[in-house]
Amino acid sequence: MKYKRVVLKLSGESLAGDADFGINTPVVEDIAKQVKKVHDLGLEVAIVVGGGNIWRGLSGSAKGMDRAQADYMGMLATVMNALALQDALEKMNVFTRVQTAIEMREVAEPYIRRRAVRHLEKGRVVIFGGGTGNPYFSTDTTAALRAAEVEADVILMGKKGTDGIYDSDPNKNPNAKKFDTLTYIEILNRELHVMDSTATSLCMDNKIPVVVFNIDNHENIVHAALGEPIGTTVGG
Repeated sequence: MKYKRVVLKLSGESLAGDADFGINTPVVEDIAKQVKKVHDLGLEVAIVVGGGNIWRGLSGSAKGMDRAQADYMGMLATVMNALALQDALEKMNVFTRVQTAIEMREVAEPYIRRRAVRHLEKGRVVIFGGGTGNPYFSTDTTAALRAAEVEADVILMGKKGTDGIYDSDPNKNPNAKKFDTLTYIEILNRELHVMDSTATSLCMDNKIPVVVFNIDNHENIVHAALGEPIGTTVGG
């Protein structure tokens, strides 16, 4: 098997399904079903989830707010998504732990790196909520940071509405070219906003490959985890 330990990055929007807002329970259950398949194959799975289905930050819900305040609210939204995903997984008899960067001991464990690694080694799915615990950092950066900390083999980045990385927006440009592989430097130099520059630099410094794939088809989670040629692979 190509990978042993993976970090799955899910956007908050992917949990909303076709809706613009909220948590779509059947969609969350279907994603959980695919995560269970990956887990049952023997892979160690950690998940970082966004919060855009509940709180969209400065470009949306928080327009005009103080940036730090808006970011903290976004972190709380990611915890709600993490708990929903945990509920769906545990109903499928997958042992799961939610760890948050902002302490809320009544609902989740505080993030402790060694404890997270131990959970993974014991076959538990670990869901990281609360972002990095600091404003001004995206959940893409959280995925890169947690992947480095737990020494994951790869980040599987599920994107809604696109099946990889293109040289321009394929929804606006029918001639947009899709990349099968890219280097981190190419992403930075071309300003391809598949993830922010902080996340890209973290992955580059720690040599963590990233597979960007379409999350609209939830079965792609399994294909990506098995190392099958799918989407765009970033590395080098």
